[in-house]
Amino acid sequence: MNKPLFRGRIHYGWIVVAVTFLGMLGAAGVRSTPGVLMLPLEHEFGWDRATISLAVSINLALFGLCGPFAAAVMERIGMRATMTGALLLLATATGLTRWISAPWHLYVLWGLLVGIGSGSLAGWVAATVSNRWFVARRGLVVGILSVANATGQLIFLPSLASVTAAGGWRSAILVVSGGALLVAPLVIGFVRNYPRDVGLLPYGADPGFEPVRPQHSGNPFAAAMKTLWRCAANRDFLLLAGTFAICGLTTAGLIGTHLIPASVEHGLPEVTAASFLAVIGVVDVFGTLISGWLSDRVDCRKLLAWYYGLRGLSLIFLPYAYEMGVPALMLFIVFYGLDWVATVPPTVRLASDLFGKQNAGRVYGWIYAAHQLGAAVAASGAGYLHNLFGSYTPSFMIAGVICFVATLMSLKISSAAPGESLAMASSD
Repeated sequence: MNKPLFRGRIHYGWIVVAVTFLGMLGAAGVRSTPGVLMLPLEHEFGWDRATISLAVSINLALFGLCGPFAAAVMERIGMRATMTGALLLLATATGLTRWISAPWHLYVLWGLLVGIGSGSLAGWVAATVSNRWFVARRGLVVGILSVANATGQLIFLPSLASVTAAGGWRSAILVVSGGALLVAPLVIGFVRNYPRDVGLLPYGADPGFEPVRPQHSGNPFAAAMKTLWRCAANRDFLLLAGTFAICGLTTAGLIGTHLIPASVEHGLPEVTAASFLAVIGVVDVFGTLISGWLSDRVDCRKLLAWYYGLRGLSLIFLPYAYEMGVPALMLFIVFYGLDWVATVPPTVRLASDLFGKQNAGRVYGWIYAAHQLGAAVAASGAGYLHNLFGSYTPSFMIAGVICFVATLMSLKISSAAPGESLAMASSD
């Protein structure tokens, strides 16, 4: 153990959490923008809903698919370099979006580059930070970082909608690009890879704790694919990935992308609709933190079953809420909001317990990839169904029913914690 480089009442792990929170929040600000841009882009360029939704779908798919590879790269070059590179890529790609004039520009910049950049600051980061820096309070740490990763994008929406209304959508682009640039120096200055880098043990570790620092000498992309190959034959992994795909389908893909245009179609102003998403984000802060606390104490399979079942009921209620007016819609917002990313802490905890803490980043990276593939299907599929039926009601109903399937799948996950059931060596 190195001589301690940091002394203070606050364990340095919490500083890493705070700065990582800001980094993920900056990425969340970028990801929040498509919901605000959809209608302005329709009006300026005449693109239809399905065309714009395809760019969001590409973004969401890459956001998830690059996570396992980003986790493997991070194991080679470090958290600080990976997070800084992601923020700079986001700032550059969003800044260039100001000059788009054709759909393929949107697909390359917002679909491809922003998808890769945001995927490099996705939920796998929460799994990595919690398992490297913490022995105690891991569920709480995942809850805190999940708030930044998923809820943060909703909190930004009213401000971005207001900026768009006042100065146009290009002004909103400048705001999110500048925000990503501002966070990068903090990541460079404060993020460290392991507690031993500042001469400490993980938070909550006993004095005799022997930290394991994996040495990844192979190709990081090969390591990511090797993880997927081993996971693909594991029943618990498939169940976790399947339920999380449904999570993405029913949150970021459907509600995060289409709630604003759906609300505008029911006569609500765009800024008001964006405010509804922000309220979901604020309520979810409490829901996610409580879920993180519960995941340290309650059977995570049962938590997931409850979360998906309640989410299904709320989505089926949404079309009726639109007909009943704002009070009913606010009831949906609060009820659904408590559940927005409450699924993340128990999913991360199950992945860590079932497959080993040192493998959690890569394993959860693939589980999160399934989440974003589900989101991509919903983002594009809901746009297609809207063109077909002229309404979002079929999409909301289908999503609600699928949530009940996730409830049943959650209960089929193994209750035991066999540790490294995949027997993946840390040197892969």
